[in-house]
Amino acid sequence: MGVVTLTATTAFGTESALAYELDRLGYRDRETETGRITYRCDEAGIARSNVMLRCADRVLLRMGAFKAESFDELYDGVSAIGWEGLMPRDATFPVEAKSVSSRLFSVSDCQAIAKKAIAERLKKAYKAAWIEEVGAVYRTILFIHKDIVSVGVDTSGEGLHKRGYRILAHGAPIRETLAAAILLITRWRPGIPLIDPFCGSGTIPIEAAMMAFGMAPGAGREFASMGWGMPGKAAWGDALAEAGSAAAKVERVGIIGTDIDRGSISASRHHAARAGVGGAIHFQEMDVGRTSSPAKNGYTVTNPPYGERTAHDLPKTYRAMAEAYGRLETWSHHVITAYEGMERIFGRKADKRRKLYNGGIECQLYQYLSGPAGRPRADGGRGA
Repeated sequence: MGVVTLTATTAFGTESALAYELDRLGYRDRETETGRITYRCDEAGIARSNVMLRCADRVLLRMGAFKAESFDELYDGVSAIGWEGLMPRDATFPVEAKSVSSRLFSVSDCQAIAKKAIAERLKKAYKAAWIEEVGAVYRTILFIHKDIVSVGVDTSGEGLHKRGYRILAHGAPIRETLAAAILLITRWRPGIPLIDPFCGSGTIPIEAAMMAFGMAPGAGREFASMGWGMPGKAAWGDALAEAGSAAAKVERVGIIGTDIDRGSISASRHHAARAGVGGAIHFQEMDVGRTSSPAKNGYTVTNPPYGERTAHDLPKTYRAMAEAYGRLETWSHHVITAYEGMERIFGRKADKRRKLYNGGIECQLYQYLSGPAGRPRADGGRGA
């Protein structure tokens, strides 16, 4: 198979978690930018990346990059790419663009010009008067940053957070990819007790259980590039076989999800069953203030209410969480929230803070590495 260049996009602040995943897949020839990592691999990497990566939002096949300060330069740069090497004569190729700090700031004009350049290239290559877009979809994405145009084609189709298990709309759930990234950042490991006291629709406990069982997040869905000529059916079959061989048999998972809302618990149980981990997670209707565990060590990882997401009495809710966590003083606590009173109510600054975006809202991931008592962890608090 030939060598290709892929770009995996990810939420701001989670690049290190994605890099950790790419290391495990053996993809170390790479460059990291804000919200994306570009790496080189063989064509089979398209299938492996889509099936295996937990915290990537999309995987793009990188077609080229060039400087463009005018529409003529944009047209010439897109036209110079060998589109016929990827797209067949009947390809469907919608074009999307994003421009940041660039002279070419009209997104609609950039999309139209790039679309025309691709069409003219394909017409010339196939000696056709018209490109009838009735075949497989090759969604082309232009990212223009400081006049540098990066061109990629989306291999994923629907975003990779669409695992297929979450079908009930309930509250303001955290994205599956962000939940997985946070779990990787915390360095939680299967076998260590885990509690999410604001489990909502169950995303964090379900993603943790899938990690514990070695379940590939993309094993049960389809991807846009399955309809392309590359990487081919064999590569997809190999990726799914690899995913199956990585599955682990775990006797004791120790994952708990609680929420004060009965509807949330019902949704969580339904989603866990759809994900195939229903028997591995204990869900319970319970107020955060009652959170407790007989285990000496463990993790809490949660996405509590904040800001406009809820009508909760936030100070009261966070005080109850702080008091409960105080009883778990040898545990490690990780909270993603936009609530600015978090550290004040907890009575101390977090050992680590990381800026993340949840649903477009700027948040902080507050990490108390051994709970409010501040005792050092055995691993020194290292994270992704």
